[in-house]
Amino acid sequence: MRKKKILLFAVVLAMFMTACGSKEPGEATAEPSVSQEAEATPTPTPEATPETTEKEPEKEVVSTPAPVTEEKKEEEIIVTETLGSVLAAHNMKAGTCLSEQMLNNKKCTDFILENFNSITFENHLKPDYILDQKASKAAGDIVVKFSDATVNMLKWCADNGMAVRGHTLIWHSQTPDWIFYEGFDTKNEMVSRDVMLARMESYIRQTFELLEDMGYLEMFYAYDVVNEAWEDNGTKRNSKWLQTIGEDYLWQAFYFADKYAPDYIDLYYNDFNEQFKTETLYNFVQTLVDEDGNYLIDGVGFQAHLYTEDDLEQYFHTVERLGSTGLKVCLTELDICLGSYPIIKQPTEENLKAQGQHYYNLLNGLFALADEGKVNMDSLTYWGFVDQLSWRRERSPMLLGAAFKPKYAYYGALQMKEYAGFDE
Repeated sequence: MRKKKILLFAVVLAMFMTACGSKEPGEATAEPSVSQEAEATPTPTPEATPETTEKEPEKEVVSTPAPVTEEKKEEEIIVTETLGSVLAAHNMKAGTCLSEQMLNNKKCTDFILENFNSITFENHLKPDYILDQKASKAAGDIVVKFSDATVNMLKWCADNGMAVRGHTLIWHSQTPDWIFYEGFDTKNEMVSRDVMLARMESYIRQTFELLEDMGYLEMFYAYDVVNEAWEDNGTKRNSKWLQTIGEDYLWQAFYFADKYAPDYIDLYYNDFNEQFKTETLYNFVQTLVDEDGNYLIDGVGFQAHLYTEDDLEQYFHTVERLGSTGLKVCLTELDICLGSYPIIKQPTEENLKAQGQHYYNLLNGLFALADEGKVNMDSLTYWGFVDQLSWRRERSPMLLGAAFKPKYAYYGALQMKEYAGFDE
């Protein structure tokens, strides 16, 4: 094994007229542009889960705030905790994703600094953002280079004492095709196994070396080495990594990461639809060992892109099952949409209450598993916090609604059951 009050009112906060940002499992996402009047742009359809039916989804609906009764307009909800303090009580870091747009929005950064101590870059450490084709051609080797935006985000995290989760090194999506071809040119043939293994090693080594040279490596406590490599049916995704290197490319990725990452950075495998891949993931992670039988991996990341109609008992089973391996299990991209995958439910009072209950019950159950020692969970990351900039914003998945209005979901995450949508 590697070592390693605020006072809030339940009324619309008119001063907050902008919101915050985010990724589709397995697909690239562009940061949406936000204006006061603009509706959210539709996002790509998520990959199907085993529960998907042929039924067409209902018309997409842009999130709106929950109805506020006259009684609630007069009620002040005093919040003495933050999202971070709730998680800290269970020895967990509190995380959110960070985009360039969020970084340039003071309302977002203020909320982040108030509530979180861990950051995952939404896009700016993905392969598309850090691999330089022109420089690679000139050097004859793959070249890692950080954009100004990436550097600005790293600097902000350092200046504000944020811990960072690296996301991500090896992925089938948001990875430039040219890295798999001779001369770094897709007009040529794909490279051999040996060449691609050398490129993979160079890429992983340079990433950690560049972070160290720039003085940012010590901020990192975890890194997603591989992202979304397994299909729901238990087969490996047919990525170009698989095509060029072969069946053992996953083991090779963790071998190189273990070789070059410092011991204080936990190495993760990260995936979505985890509750439908339980045994696949359980069996897979146990293959990631060195010649002495020691794990090359430290943890499994569950993206936790959930729905209010998901079976939480099934989800807790997955958490506990993977926790039994002795590896850390962390929720890395949590959001909870209204309804189910095939059906988009509207943000009515009833549906938003159900969402608040789901957030409450999910965290309450996770805390119980962690406190009982059934899972080693040291962080939980929300994939944003405001509906308007969520990658699934048409499904109203986040804790805050329009103009940063707290939703039942927010109080559910704070474990304030009396305000989380439960009827007396």
